[in-house]
Amino acid sequence: MTDHSPEVDPHSGVETTGHEWDGIKELNNPLPRWWRFIFWGSVVFSIVYWVLMPAWPALPGMQGNTRGVWEHSDRGNVAVAVAEARAERSALGSQLMARDVGEILKDHELSQLALSLGESAFGDNCATCHGSGGRGAKGYPRLADDVWLWGGSLGDIEFTIRHGIRSGAEQARTTDMPAFGRDGFLQPDQISDLVEYVTSRSGGAADPAAVVRAEPVFQKECSSCHGVDARGDRTKGAPNLTDADWLYGGDRASIRRTIFGPRGGVMPAWQERFDDATIRALAVYVHSLGGGE
Repeated sequence: MTDHSPEVDPHSGVETTGHEWDGIKELNNPLPRWWRFIFWGSVVFSIVYWVLMPAWPALPGMQGNTRGVWEHSDRGNVAVAVAEARAERSALGSQLMARDVGEILKDHELSQLALSLGESAFGDNCATCHGSGGRGAKGYPRLADDVWLWGGSLGDIEFTIRHGIRSGAEQARTTDMPAFGRDGFLQPDQISDLVEYVTSRSGGAADPAAVVRAEPVFQKECSSCHGVDARGDRTKGAPNLTDADWLYGGDRASIRRTIFGPRGGVMPAWQERFDDATIRALAVYVHSLGGGE
């Protein structure tokens, strides 16, 4: 009679499976108890999950998937969260628009809410040009200082954000500097003298003789916008030429380029994209970057 009982390994005392490779026999060790607990626990958990939560794809003729006893829906939860955020934002917007812009800064809680909303909108829409934190770049105004081309009050800032600069909007901030060189209003030697004059007024070393020659030219051609003292005019968006702040650069080559053919930047009219509350919140945020006025 043939003995079919499993072979027992003499070293470990464990039955073998009967499989052998190169003299190495496979032991028939049972799975650890903890592993079996985890496995069967996972099976039970899966069954419970299938019953409670959306899990199975739709069968033919059905739409969507099984909804589960709890009828949980991530999409529904997101929709609720978005609706709540919109309601909260609407409430904030009502508060912002109900108060005069000058009063917002006096209300700590309201100003903090406005700063939070404004910072978010600025990061998503304005930082591309003005840089993170409003640090600016060549051709893009630095907002984190106290130099304001069109005025730094909350009302001035809000108006600029709302209507833009050279945006084509009906009330857009608009100013145009003549192309003195390109259009032949001034001769090259007169432009060279004006470069020295502007350099001198901003505190740089300049040719005294050229400054003297340029004085009457400046008063005739430039003072109507920049002022007889070259300190600018905010009502016209004309920059102050006596400080060290330059939008396109303060070296001689940059000044000459601006006088020869000015470079007028364009800022969008954000009233077409933002609601009134977001525009006001942005004004509060920008106002805070440079201390405002």
